[in-house]
Amino acid sequence: MLTMGSVVMGAADVRRAAVFWMRALGYVPRDGDVEDGWTVLVPAEGPGTALSLGLSETPVQEHPRLHLDLYATDQAAEVERLVALGAERVDWDLYEDDSDFVVLADTEGNRFCVIDKT
Repeated sequence: MLTMGSVVMGAADVRRAAVFWMRALGYVPRDGDVEDGWTVLVPAEGPGTALSLGLSETPVQEHPRLHLDLYATDQAAEVERLVALGAERVDWDLYEDDSDFVVLADTEGNRFCVIDKT
């Protein structure tokens, strides 16, 4: 049997990425500290999917095959909060008129979506 252990993302600056995602998701370092080359973040409160950040110099994909979908009950407020934490809005060319998502990039350029859960 298999279970999902962690979602892994690359980062040129693992510490900077870790600070962003800890603030964004309320996660903490699994091993008590953030390492420069590799760190695993876990929910501070209870179970959930871990987020691992590994040192990478690979360029960010404009249309990544894999990304995070974050569900929000107040999408506009969450987008603004994430932008204040260092995320950037992405000029996404694949939006449809009735899209329920906003595409952002973290401090490392990794794309993720904030989905309107309402």
